[in-house]
Amino acid sequence: MSVPEAQTVRALLEVGGGSSPAIGAPGRPYMDYAGLREHVDRTVQSLNRMGIGQGDRVAIVLPNGPEMASAFVSFAAGATTAPLNPNYRRQEYDFFLEDLGAKALVVEVGSDSEAVESARSLGIAVLELSIPEGARAGEFELLANPGLNLGSPDSPGPAQADNVALMLHTSGTTSRPKLVPLLHRNVCASAKHICTTLRLTPEDRCLNVMPLFHIHGLIAPVISSLSVGATVICTPGFNALRFFSWLDGIAPTWYSAVPTMHQAILARAARNVEIIERARLRFIRSSSASLPPQVLAELDETFGVPVVEAYAMTEAAHQMTCNQPPP
Repeated sequence: MSVPEAQTVRALLEVGGGSSPAIGAPGRPYMDYAGLREHVDRTVQSLNRMGIGQGDRVAIVLPNGPEMASAFVSFAAGATTAPLNPNYRRQEYDFFLEDLGAKALVVEVGSDSEAVESARSLGIAVLELSIPEGARAGEFELLANPGLNLGSPDSPGPAQADNVALMLHTSGTTSRPKLVPLLHRNVCASAKHICTTLRLTPEDRCLNVMPLFHIHGLIAPVISSLSVGATVICTPGFNALRFFSWLDGIAPTWYSAVPTMHQAILARAARNVEIIERARLRFIRSSSASLPPQVLAELDETFGVPVVEAYAMTEAAHQMTCNQPPP
């Protein structure tokens, strides 16, 4: 299936069939594409009513899962989204929130994250994400303090191709972390490249085990899947003890991970031979660090599917090049 030349994150969502599953989670009902599009549009309207619009930066501190995935997509559709690591400490939040120039911070209802006090000390509005009882995976309501007054947004409505969709910091391994702005057209181009490389179709089901404050998880499993009308199942995060039960219960056609995750999976493979034999994987993807040749060979032998390795950078909206899967 050819990927349309969408130029915004919201436009990418038009491909998926209305009743086709878009976002899922273990033990939760799926949100279909019709529901996702409605949810995204409703969230943009909520942001506009709160005084947040195109170009305004919204920091997100949420646990891994379907609500984090849909929050990323929804906020990017009408503002600029900036996911942050939920495990940061106060000093780190102080730096990142100030460096971002965030207009608002989104946390889950009742959050005790140190990000909340950090935001308040910096004069940043705190919004709470609430999950209604019985909600489909990814559905949420956005709540604000009744006294919140951010004025009217300068540019309400859906974001445009040259608006910044996503802002992330580099790792800062060799120097001060640098802020990387990625336009909607950058994100869309990256999704298209990944879909083309992996030959993704609406029938694919990705099991996401990557953290969703990182470019790898946001672009490859989430945005790339949604851009072809496929399904992404969002776990609470990587867990080697639960991986094989997810593999068996969800029956994904692929997953993407870092080498240390692949090694942890292989360490438990011998105890899960029957699940591996039932698995419906089409390929396995690795990125974010060099995959040792012996690990690639063991994955190939254990699962009996192609293993593709991608080279990526935050500054390039993730994938730059990738080994081709076999014909």
